[in-house]
Amino acid sequence: MALRNFYNGIKGMKVTELPGHLKPYFTVSYVKNSVKRGLDNYHDKYIETDSITPLYHICIGGMIFSYLVNLPEERRHLAHQQEHGGAH
Repeated sequence: MALRNFYNGIKGMKVTELPGHLKPYFTVSYVKNSVKRGLDNYHDKYIETDSITPLYHICIGGMIFSYLVNLPEERRHLAHQQEHGGAH
């Protein structure tokens, strides 16, 4: 929904008007307020309702982080396996 509102806001603009429109979105105060608003919304939606969803978010986020940290090593193993015929 936010992306649609953003698109509708810039749809009728000329390219030269775009930097002036986007510049306020990249200030430190705007980013801080956006993050604070997002965290408040998350707290209201999941924490205040005693939902188990934040636990799922932590578990899934941990698995994704672990996978991404280990990805270079796995790619090296795959390249080595393909280079030497694939047998152990």
